[in-house]
Amino acid sequence: MPEQIQTLIANLRGFGVRRLALMGGIAALVMAVIGVASIYLNRPAYETLYVGLDRSDVNQIGLVLGDAGIGFDVGPDGTSVLVPAGTTAQARMLLAEKGLPTSSNAGYELFDNVGSLGLTSFMQQITRVRALEGEIARTIQSIAGVKAARVHIVMSERANFRRDEQQPSASVVIRYSGNDAEKSAMSIRHLVAAAVPGLAADKVTVLDSNGNLLAAGDDPSNTSAARTLGVEQTVETQIGDNIRRALAPYLGPDNFRASVKADVNTDTRQTEETIFDPNSRVERSVQSVKTNENSNQKQASTPTSVEQNLPETQTTSTEGPQSSSQNDRKEEITNYEINSKKIATVSNGYTVTKMSVAVVVNQERLKTILGKDATPDQIAKRVAEIQKMVASATGFDEKRGDIIDVSAVEFIDGLDGEPIDQPGILASVGTHAGTLINAAAFIVVVFLLAFFGLRPMAAALTSSAKPAIAAGPSFDDVQRSLPMPEAPPVAAIASEVPVGALPGARPGSTPLDDLRQKIRPAPQDRLARMVDLNEERTAQILRKWAAAPEAVG
Repeated sequence: MPEQIQTLIANLRGFGVRRLALMGGIAALVMAVIGVASIYLNRPAYETLYVGLDRSDVNQIGLVLGDAGIGFDVGPDGTSVLVPAGTTAQARMLLAEKGLPTSSNAGYELFDNVGSLGLTSFMQQITRVRALEGEIARTIQSIAGVKAARVHIVMSERANFRRDEQQPSASVVIRYSGNDAEKSAMSIRHLVAAAVPGLAADKVTVLDSNGNLLAAGDDPSNTSAARTLGVEQTVETQIGDNIRRALAPYLGPDNFRASVKADVNTDTRQTEETIFDPNSRVERSVQSVKTNENSNQKQASTPTSVEQNLPETQTTSTEGPQSSSQNDRKEEITNYEINSKKIATVSNGYTVTKMSVAVVVNQERLKTILGKDATPDQIAKRVAEIQKMVASATGFDEKRGDIIDVSAVEFIDGLDGEPIDQPGILASVGTHAGTLINAAAFIVVVFLLAFFGLRPMAAALTSSAKPAIAAGPSFDDVQRSLPMPEAPPVAAIASEVPVGALPGARPGSTPLDDLRQKIRPAPQDRLARMVDLNEERTAQILRKWAAAPEAVG
């Protein structure tokens, strides 16, 4: 076997059974502590499975998750259950199969435990309202920042002797963690209003767990003032973005600032217009009348004579005057329809009535572009070009009364960049504080165990064991047991020993200094020196040292 293994085996045998058992126990304890610490400090992160549960639900959920082999933990309040990250969907599907949870905020699973026999319409209505409240509460809890929610709904009722129907209403209480509770409250109002038939958003009241009113009554976001303000902000943002896209490639994003003020008209307009086109005619009707008239007139006349007075006398009539006439008439009437166009326009958009734009440019940047020897006239000319560019990017209209002002000024050092909301070092450290603490604690535990446990053990195992001859008296013991002869003074010895005769003597040093530095040399050096100084005493020491093992045996 190699010499190192033999030395290790010899050292282990030299420790004895008791020491070996103690070292084995220490090693096992160290490994167990390291394993437990690594498992505890590197356990997976937990995320919330359900909140606001009853004690019975927590117990049943724990039993189901334990049987399925899914790790879980109960929150400090005892009403929430946490599972390792990534197993939330699996745990919820498993609990849904078991019909859990069954707490008061349960949803439509309430109908699973309701029998149809002997169930009145009132009980059905109450169960429906409870189920609807539970489902809406679950949906609200899925919104980011909402930790818990409770919903109360009052449905509309139609009474026999009531003229007006009662409108439905609702109230919501949430426990929120964040700064945008009011914004979430507006979303919750519309969510509840859309989930309940006939419920308007202004009939939903939202409060937080501290009793603060978050939203009630009319929605302020639907007012005309709020709408106008929102449109103005949108228009100003769009115009500002256009200016930045036009100037950033030329000046750089940190060498100019733009401010836009837009006056917007959001009034609703309805325009009706009727247009007549006389050049475009269409025949609507044609009426034709044609008349032909022919008349002949002939008269017979009786001559006046005596015979007319005689009885029974027939007088002969003679032909009288004759006349004839013919009349032809033709009449045609044409009715034309004049072409007309009727336009009705309803506008719910907006129009920009006036716009004011102010742009400041870093003067040092212009000097860098134009050169260090740029004159004020050159800078003014370049500013005029930038003003034209801004006018084109913003849709400048002089007839509308728009104003654009571009100036070159000196920027203050340190304020060139716009403030960007980025997390600082402390925020980043705070985000990962848990992971850093776990890692640091694990490293400290491993270091302490290795330094105070494994290091002494390794040193003891790798140290050389004493040889068997060491069981006898040592060289120092033998030397001290012999009578000391009278030795000459150190000064005399130093005077007799020449400089450089002693091993390791430094040139230029006195023998006394060398002797003082070598008061405690190695045994071999001491033996050689004793032989040089007193051979008789050295022989006595060697004889006594050699006889010691025989006496022991």
